[in-house]
Amino acid sequence: MSKLLDKYNRRGVRSSYVSTVIGISLVLFMIGLVIGGVVGLDDVQRQAKETLQGDLFFKPEYTEADIKQVEQKLKTWKEFKEVTFVSPDRAIEEFSGSDQSPEEILSIFEGENPLPPTISFQPKAEFATLEGMNMLAMKLEQAFPDELQEVSFEPEAVKSVNLGFKQFVFLFLVVALLLIVVAVAMINNTIRLALYSKRFTIKTMQLVGATSKFIRRPFLIRSIFQGMVSAILGMALLVALFYALNNYLTNFEISFRPETFGILFGSLLVMGVIITFVSTFFALNKFLRMKLDDLY
Repeated sequence: MSKLLDKYNRRGVRSSYVSTVIGISLVLFMIGLVIGGVVGLDDVQRQAKETLQGDLFFKPEYTEADIKQVEQKLKTWKEFKEVTFVSPDRAIEEFSGSDQSPEEILSIFEGENPLPPTISFQPKAEFATLEGMNMLAMKLEQAFPDELQEVSFEPEAVKSVNLGFKQFVFLFLVVALLLIVVAVAMINNTIRLALYSKRFTIKTMQLVGATSKFIRRPFLIRSIFQGMVSAILGMALLVALFYALNNYLTNFEISFRPETFGILFGSLLVMGVIITFVSTFFALNKFLRMKLDDLY
């Protein structure tokens, strides 16, 4: 009978330990989403800004060969992510879209292509602001005063991308703060419930003369281990989610450098260990101060 009881108790302890680790892992996963969102948001913003496009229109006397020489010079500029020569044939294809074919548009102009050769450019993220684009336009006009007829870009599109991300960042930070507060409270509650089932064991050890330090030691060591295991499981869930999102999203790619993954995992590991350790410490103090009659 005693063997069955011991076996049942050990199974209950393992079940409680596993459920606690799973609960903490899910909460750390939520925290990881917030941290990963903060880290990855800058990359998404950069990608969005670098999709902005401007066009360079040249004076009629300049040939495609002349324009291609300008293209090669612009490719050496640090302000541009991409510079592309757009021939009249390619321009008519892009202009026609899905509603009309290039042949139908050319028929309107009696077979002559009205679109001139141009150069399209995409700025790097740090120059994809209204001030940056205006600065680029001035620099281009000064560098090619005889060749350029116009530097064209959409100011409203530039404003929209930058303003949209500012609003999103503010909203994201507010939600992130609330999630972290809730997550910490949930971890603290999970640990308190796990220790509540051990309250009689703690009080028994105290009654037979064990010191508070002696009682705390195994629980605190276990809390550190729980925090580490939970952080590893939470990170594994994050990696799986990022991989799934990269396969699902087509416009943006969620990419993290190895050092970024290291920062993310390190943050989860430190937070998991600290939160579980502190929560366990204070929960233990509560049960150590309790009188025997208050345990029931």
